[in-house]
Amino acid sequence: MASDTAVRIGSDNPTRIGYVLKRYPRYSETFVVNEILAHEAAGLEIEIFALRPPCDSHFQSIIARVRAPVHYLPTAGLKAVGFWHALEKAGEVFPNIWPALGAARGHDVGEVHQAVRLARKAREKGIRHLHAHFATSATSVARLAAGFAGLPYTFTAHAKDIFHEEVRPEDLRRKLSDAAGVVTVSDYNLNHLRGRYGPAAARVQRIYNGLDLGVFPFTAPEVRAPEIVSVGRLVEKKGFAHLIDACAILAARGRPFACRIIGTGDLEAELRAQIARLGLDGRVQLTGPRPQEDVIEHVTNAAVFAAPCVIGSDNNRDGLPTVLLESMALGTPCVSTDVTGIPEVLHHDETGLMVAQRDPSALADAIERLLSDPGERVRLASRARRLIETEFDIHRNAARMRRLFLAAPRAEDEPARRVG
Repeated sequence: MASDTAVRIGSDNPTRIGYVLKRYPRYSETFVVNEILAHEAAGLEIEIFALRPPCDSHFQSIIARVRAPVHYLPTAGLKAVGFWHALEKAGEVFPNIWPALGAARGHDVGEVHQAVRLARKAREKGIRHLHAHFATSATSVARLAAGFAGLPYTFTAHAKDIFHEEVRPEDLRRKLSDAAGVVTVSDYNLNHLRGRYGPAAARVQRIYNGLDLGVFPFTAPEVRAPEIVSVGRLVEKKGFAHLIDACAILAARGRPFACRIIGTGDLEAELRAQIARLGLDGRVQLTGPRPQEDVIEHVTNAAVFAAPCVIGSDNNRDGLPTVLLESMALGTPCVSTDVTGIPEVLHHDETGLMVAQRDPSALADAIERLLSDPGERVRLASRARRLIETEFDIHRNAARMRRLFLAAPRAEDEPARRVG
């Protein structure tokens, strides 16, 4: 078996991994950057392939530490003549491409074109393995490209790509069956995939997203201002409307506090109107996105981190929010809900406080308990940090990912893969 830091196949064939992402970089996907940085620290060579350019207005400074070059696969201006020309050129390099095209049935032509380009780029760059994040378009392109180029591929399934109402079960089943291995980020997800997809999900394993714990030092929360902080996109599944309602309850009780919600999203105008309607201007702030350094500072200074996650009306939900893990690492006691994988890390009355979804009164009670009891904050935060150190160290978890990559069959070990 390969060691945790092994990055070579044989004595003279360095493993080069192509990471396939829908967009890169993305403000909210620091877990991808953490993973890539951990691989690079262990000596693994990475090339990043993005289906779309970035669309965020802010970026995390951690991105500057990534050494991997980024390649944007073409999307616009595709005409039939260009598509067929790309296939013919690829056919000169990959004779298997014509029979492998059967696997592209039902795919958007743009995805097929990107897969052709990815296959050629992978050959040009000496890529030996493709890994995609999210089981939607990035994995579609990685799967097709792997079939064209005779490469193994793996992917990480998160949450929306598993649970959203738009997920096509047969498409996901094919991906689970074809992949050399599949990662998901919680035991909840693992059990769901195995229960729904049976033998197709036999190779799925749980590897938690990890943190570079040196970036998130623990500070005991005994002395903290009465501040509540929450971080995330302003969308339904984050539950911010319920947090604002909980703040109105705290205000009615005469509890001194300030609440800061960091992030941006489609519900911003609606949430601002709710804050104004409840008379919480000046007490609840929507700050917009902030660099990671600012987020760390705000979380470290707060008495409570609130993650009032819910299952959305479209069945969308969080998997295991990275910012919840970060807050637990930093020493800020957390209040959250029982959505998907959250109970795997937030154990009620041990590593945090758990409340029911969509229950502002219970949320207000839990927040007030932490605002008013420094000893309780320290007790919960200390236990939470120990759990994070045990289960969520990025270097340990990324090593498991590398073992998955290295265990995948190579083109020289078996005939070119044909996905079906």
